[in-house]
Amino acid sequence: MAVFLTKDSKVLVQGMTGSEGTKHTRRMLASGTRVVGGVNPRKAGSAVDIDGSAVPVFASVAEGMAATGADVTVVFVPPKFARAAVVEAVDAGIGLAVVITEGIPVHDTAAFWSHARSAGNRTRIVGPNCPGLISPGASNAGIIPADITRPGRIGLVSKSGTLTYQMMYELRDIGFSTAVGIGGDPVIGTTHIDALAAFEADPETDAIVMIGEIGGDAEERAAEYVREHVSTPVVGYVAGFTAPEGKTMGHAGAIVSGSEGTAQAKKEALEASGVKVGKTPSETARLARELF
Repeated sequence: MAVFLTKDSKVLVQGMTGSEGTKHTRRMLASGTRVVGGVNPRKAGSAVDIDGSAVPVFASVAEGMAATGADVTVVFVPPKFARAAVVEAVDAGIGLAVVITEGIPVHDTAAFWSHARSAGNRTRIVGPNCPGLISPGASNAGIIPADITRPGRIGLVSKSGTLTYQMMYELRDIGFSTAVGIGGDPVIGTTHIDALAAFEADPETDAIVMIGEIGGDAEERAAEYVREHVSTPVVGYVAGFTAPEGKTMGHAGAIVSGSEGTAQAKKEALEASGVKVGKTPSETARLARELF
Protein backbone atom coordinates (compact mmCIF):
# COMPACT_ATOMS: atom_id res chain seq x y z
CA MET A 1 0.00 0.00 0.00
CA ALA A 2 1.31 3.46 -0.85
CA VAL A 3 1.83 6.26 1.65
CA PHE A 4 1.08 9.96 1.00
CA LEU A 5 0.41 9.31 -2.72
CA THR A 6 -1.98 6.71 -4.18
CA LYS A 7 -3.56 5.71 -7.48
CA ASP A 8 -6.53 7.90 -6.57
CA SER A 9 -4.45 11.07 -6.06
CA LYS A 10 -5.45 13.92 -8.36
CA VAL A 11 -2.54 16.19 -9.18
CA LEU A 12 -2.29 19.86 -10.11
CA VAL A 13 0.98 21.28 -11.44
CA GLN A 14 1.87 24.84 -10.45
CA GLY A 15 4.14 26.07 -13.23
CA MET A 16 2.93 23.47 -15.71
CA THR A 17 3.20 25.86 -18.66
CA GLY A 18 6.93 26.45 -18.10
CA SER A 19 9.50 24.25 -19.83
CA GLU A 20 10.32 22.11 -16.77
CA GLY A 21 6.70 21.93 -15.71
CA THR A 22 5.57 20.78 -19.14
CA LYS A 23 8.37 18.23 -19.47
CA HIS A 24 7.68 16.60 -16.14
CA THR A 25 3.92 16.79 -16.51
CA ARG A 26 4.39 14.72 -19.66
CA ARG A 27 6.45 12.18 -17.71
CA MET A 28 3.93 12.05 -14.87
CA LEU A 29 1.06 11.46 -17.27
CA ALA A 30 3.02 8.76 -19.09
CA SER A 31 3.52 6.91 -15.79
CA GLY A 32 -0.20 6.87 -15.08
CA THR A 33 -0.47 9.82 -12.70
CA ARG A 34 -3.88 11.51 -12.68
CA VAL A 35 -2.72 15.02 -13.61
CA VAL A 36 -5.97 16.97 -13.68
CA GLY A 37 -4.74 20.50 -14.34
CA GLY A 38 -2.11 23.20 -14.18
CA VAL A 39 -2.04 26.56 -12.44
CA ASN A 40 -1.00 29.80 -14.13
CA PRO A 41 -3.11 32.96 -13.58
CA ARG A 42 -1.95 34.47 -16.87
CA LYS A 43 -3.06 31.45 -18.90
CA ALA A 44 -6.21 30.51 -16.99
CA GLY A 45 -8.98 29.13 -19.18
CA SER A 46 -6.60 27.62 -21.71
CA ALA A 47 -5.44 24.02 -22.04
CA VAL A 48 -2.07 22.47 -22.74
CA ASP A 49 -1.90 19.59 -25.19
CA ILE A 50 0.44 16.96 -23.79
CA ASP A 51 0.72 13.91 -26.00
CA GLY A 52 -2.95 14.11 -26.92
CA SER A 53 -4.21 14.97 -23.43
CA ALA A 54 -5.73 18.43 -23.09
CA VAL A 55 -4.75 19.50 -19.56
CA PRO A 56 -6.74 22.54 -18.38
CA VAL A 57 -5.04 25.56 -16.82
CA PHE A 58 -6.62 27.25 -13.81
CA ALA A 59 -6.12 30.69 -12.29
CA SER A 60 -5.43 29.36 -8.80
CA VAL A 61 -5.01 26.18 -6.79
CA ALA A 62 -8.40 26.77 -5.18
CA GLU A 63 -10.08 27.03 -8.58
CA GLY A 64 -8.34 23.86 -9.77
CA MET A 65 -9.38 21.97 -6.65
CA ALA A 66 -13.00 23.09 -7.00
CA ALA A 67 -13.13 22.04 -10.66
CA THR A 68 -11.28 18.73 -10.43
CA GLY A 69 -11.17 17.52 -6.83
CA ALA A 70 -7.37 17.73 -6.86
CA ASP A 71 -5.66 16.79 -3.58
CA VAL A 72 -1.99 17.11 -4.62
CA THR A 73 -0.01 19.96 -6.14
CA VAL A 74 3.50 19.78 -7.59
CA VAL A 75 5.37 23.10 -7.56
CA PHE A 76 7.72 23.88 -10.44
CA VAL A 77 7.70 27.68 -10.16
CA PRO A 78 10.96 29.70 -9.99
CA PRO A 79 12.49 30.32 -6.55
CA LYS A 80 11.33 33.92 -6.19
CA PHE A 81 7.70 32.88 -6.68
CA ALA A 82 7.82 29.63 -4.72
CA ARG A 83 6.82 31.07 -1.34
CA ALA A 84 3.68 32.62 -2.78
CA ALA A 85 2.85 29.42 -4.67
CA VAL A 86 3.08 27.23 -1.57
CA VAL A 87 1.15 29.72 0.57
CA GLU A 88 -1.57 29.70 -2.09
CA ALA A 89 -1.71 25.90 -1.98
CA VAL A 90 -1.88 25.91 1.83
CA ASP A 91 -4.63 28.53 1.84
CA ALA A 92 -6.61 26.41 -0.61
CA GLY A 93 -6.37 23.49 1.83
CA ILE A 94 -4.79 21.00 -0.54
CA GLY A 95 -3.60 17.83 1.18
CA LEU A 96 -0.10 17.49 -0.31
CA ALA A 97 2.27 20.07 -1.80
CA VAL A 98 5.40 18.69 -3.46
CA VAL A 99 7.94 21.49 -3.88
CA ILE A 100 10.50 20.55 -6.53
CA THR A 101 12.07 24.02 -6.88
CA GLU A 102 15.75 24.34 -5.96
CA GLY A 103 17.34 27.52 -4.59
CA ILE A 104 14.45 28.81 -2.50
CA PRO A 105 15.79 31.15 0.23
CA VAL A 106 15.69 29.45 3.62
CA HIS A 107 13.63 32.25 5.15
CA ASP A 108 11.00 31.74 2.44
CA THR A 109 10.84 28.02 3.16
CA ALA A 110 10.61 28.71 6.88
CA ALA A 111 7.79 31.16 6.19
CA PHE A 112 5.62 28.79 4.15
CA TRP A 113 6.34 25.89 6.51
CA SER A 114 5.24 28.06 9.44
CA HIS A 115 2.18 29.13 7.47
CA ALA A 116 1.21 25.49 6.93
CA ARG A 117 1.62 24.83 10.65
CA SER A 118 -0.52 27.80 11.60
CA ALA A 119 -3.20 26.58 9.17
CA GLY A 120 -3.51 23.37 11.16
CA ASN A 121 -1.13 21.17 9.14
CA ARG A 122 -3.86 20.46 6.59
CA THR A 123 -1.19 20.50 3.89
CA ARG A 124 1.75 18.11 3.98
CA ILE A 125 4.77 19.72 2.33
CA VAL A 126 7.42 17.55 0.68
CA GLY A 127 10.62 19.42 -0.18
CA PRO A 128 11.75 21.89 -1.31
CA ASN A 129 14.72 21.02 -3.53
CA CYS A 130 13.57 17.44 -3.84
CA PRO A 131 12.70 14.91 -6.57
CA GLY A 132 9.20 14.38 -5.16
CA LEU A 133 7.66 11.03 -4.41
CA ILE A 134 6.45 8.00 -6.30
CA SER A 135 4.23 5.06 -5.51
CA PRO A 136 5.29 2.79 -8.40
CA GLY A 137 2.44 1.62 -10.58
CA ALA A 138 0.06 4.07 -8.90
CA SER A 139 1.20 7.71 -9.04
CA ASN A 140 4.28 9.88 -9.50
CA ALA A 141 4.45 13.46 -8.20
CA GLY A 142 7.72 15.07 -9.22
CA ILE A 143 10.72 14.15 -11.33
CA ILE A 144 11.56 10.59 -10.25
CA PRO A 145 11.89 8.29 -13.29
CA ALA A 146 8.95 5.88 -13.24
CA ASP A 147 10.61 3.12 -15.26
CA ILE A 148 13.51 2.23 -12.95
CA THR A 149 11.56 0.09 -10.49
CA ARG A 150 8.24 -1.61 -9.83
CA PRO A 151 5.64 -1.88 -7.04
CA GLY A 152 6.86 -3.77 -4.01
CA ARG A 153 7.21 -3.80 -0.25
CA ILE A 154 10.12 -1.46 0.52
CA GLY A 155 9.57 2.06 1.77
CA LEU A 156 12.32 4.53 0.85
CA VAL A 157 13.01 7.95 2.36
CA SER A 158 16.00 9.92 1.13
CA LYS A 159 17.57 13.36 1.26
CA SER A 160 19.34 12.74 -2.04
CA GLY A 161 17.55 12.57 -5.37
CA THR A 162 20.40 10.78 -7.12
CA LEU A 163 20.71 8.15 -4.39
CA THR A 164 16.94 7.71 -4.46
CA TYR A 165 17.20 6.71 -8.11
CA GLN A 166 20.17 4.42 -7.51
CA MET A 167 18.50 2.61 -4.62
CA MET A 168 15.26 2.18 -6.56
CA TYR A 169 17.17 0.73 -9.49
CA GLU A 170 19.35 -1.60 -7.41
CA LEU A 171 16.28 -3.01 -5.63
CA ARG A 172 14.00 -2.98 -8.68
CA ASP A 173 13.37 -6.72 -8.51
CA ILE A 174 11.87 -6.34 -5.03
CA GLY A 175 10.12 -3.02 -5.62
CA PHE A 176 8.76 -0.19 -3.51
CA SER A 177 5.54 0.78 -1.80
CA THR A 178 6.51 4.46 -1.93
CA ALA A 179 9.78 6.35 -2.38
CA VAL A 180 9.89 9.80 -0.79
CA GLY A 181 12.61 12.29 -1.69
CA ILE A 182 12.50 14.80 1.16
CA GLY A 183 15.24 17.13 -0.07
CA GLY A 184 18.44 18.33 1.55
CA ASP A 185 17.75 21.97 2.39
CA PRO A 186 18.22 23.17 6.00
CA VAL A 187 14.43 23.59 6.36
CA ILE A 188 12.12 20.99 4.80
CA GLY A 189 8.50 19.99 5.22
CA THR A 190 8.32 16.21 5.50
CA THR A 191 11.19 14.67 7.49
CA HIS A 192 12.75 11.25 7.84
CA ILE A 193 10.63 10.77 10.96
CA ASP A 194 7.39 11.60 9.14
CA ALA A 195 8.16 9.01 6.47
CA LEU A 196 9.31 6.42 9.01
CA ALA A 197 6.03 6.82 10.89
CA ALA A 198 3.99 6.41 7.70
CA PHE A 199 5.89 3.30 6.60
CA GLU A 200 5.66 1.79 10.08
CA ALA A 201 1.86 2.20 9.94
CA ASP A 202 1.65 0.67 6.46
CA PRO A 203 0.92 -3.09 6.66
CA GLU A 204 2.29 -3.63 3.16
CA THR A 205 5.71 -2.07 3.77
CA ASP A 206 7.98 -4.85 5.04
CA ALA A 207 11.28 -2.95 5.16
CA ILE A 208 12.50 0.64 5.13
CA VAL A 209 15.56 2.13 3.48
CA MET A 210 16.62 5.49 4.88
CA ILE A 211 19.24 7.63 3.13
CA GLY A 212 20.77 10.59 4.93
CA GLU A 213 23.78 12.82 4.52
CA ILE A 214 26.14 15.05 6.47
CA GLY A 215 24.92 18.21 8.15
CA GLY A 216 22.32 18.90 10.83
CA ASP A 217 20.95 16.31 13.22
CA ALA A 218 17.99 14.88 11.29
CA GLU A 219 19.49 11.40 11.11
CA GLU A 220 20.28 11.32 14.84
CA ARG A 221 16.69 12.31 15.62
CA ALA A 222 15.45 9.69 13.18
CA ALA A 223 17.64 7.09 14.88
CA GLU A 224 16.04 7.90 18.23
CA TYR A 225 12.59 7.61 16.65
CA VAL A 226 13.46 4.21 15.15
CA ARG A 227 14.63 2.96 18.54
CA GLU A 228 11.42 4.01 20.27
CA HIS A 229 8.71 3.59 17.64
CA VAL A 230 9.71 1.48 14.62
CA SER A 231 9.46 -2.31 14.51
CA THR A 232 9.82 -2.57 10.72
CA PRO A 233 13.43 -3.44 9.76
CA VAL A 234 15.40 -0.35 8.71
CA VAL A 235 18.53 -0.21 6.56
CA GLY A 236 20.43 3.06 6.23
CA TYR A 237 23.13 4.90 4.34
CA VAL A 238 24.80 8.23 5.16
CA ALA A 239 26.45 10.13 2.32
CA GLY A 240 29.48 12.32 2.91
CA PHE A 241 32.18 10.39 4.76
CA THR A 242 34.92 12.10 2.73
CA ALA A 243 33.44 15.62 2.78
CA PRO A 244 35.84 18.31 4.04
CA GLU A 245 34.80 20.22 7.17
CA GLY A 246 33.06 23.55 6.57
CA LYS A 247 32.35 22.99 2.87
CA THR A 248 28.79 22.71 1.58
CA MET A 249 28.42 19.49 -0.38
CA GLY A 250 25.62 19.46 -2.95
CA HIS A 251 22.73 20.43 -0.69
CA ALA A 252 22.51 23.65 1.31
CA GLY A 253 22.11 21.64 4.50
CA ALA A 254 25.00 19.25 3.81
CA ILE A 255 27.77 20.93 5.75
CA VAL A 256 29.85 19.70 8.67
CA SER A 257 30.80 22.11 11.46
CA GLY A 258 33.40 20.77 13.90
CA SER A 259 32.27 17.39 15.22
CA GLU A 260 28.60 18.09 14.48
CA GLY A 261 26.76 16.58 11.54
CA THR A 262 29.47 14.14 10.51
CA ALA A 263 28.69 10.96 8.62
CA GLN A 264 30.43 8.88 11.28
CA ALA A 265 28.31 10.34 14.09
CA LYS A 266 25.13 9.69 12.15
CA LYS A 267 26.20 6.13 11.31
CA GLU A 268 26.93 5.40 14.96
CA ALA A 269 23.57 6.81 16.08
CA LEU A 270 21.70 4.72 13.54
CA GLU A 271 23.57 1.54 14.39
CA ALA A 272 22.94 2.11 18.10
CA SER A 273 19.22 2.09 17.26
CA GLY A 274 19.42 -1.23 15.45
CA VAL A 275 19.66 0.14 11.92
CA LYS A 276 21.99 -1.75 9.59
CA VAL A 277 24.11 0.90 7.82
CA GLY A 278 25.87 0.25 4.54
CA LYS A 279 29.27 1.72 3.69
CA THR A 280 28.16 2.34 0.10
CA PRO A 281 24.79 2.58 -1.66
CA SER A 282 25.35 -0.85 -3.21
CA GLU A 283 26.13 -2.42 0.15
CA THR A 284 23.02 -0.76 1.56
CA ALA A 285 20.96 -2.33 -1.22
CA ARG A 286 22.51 -5.69 -0.40
CA LEU A 287 21.56 -5.32 3.27
CA ALA A 288 17.99 -4.47 2.25
CA ARG A 289 17.87 -7.45 -0.10
CA GLU A 290 18.83 -9.78 2.76
CA LEU A 291 15.55 -8.89 4.50
CA PHE A 292 13.53 -10.64 1.77
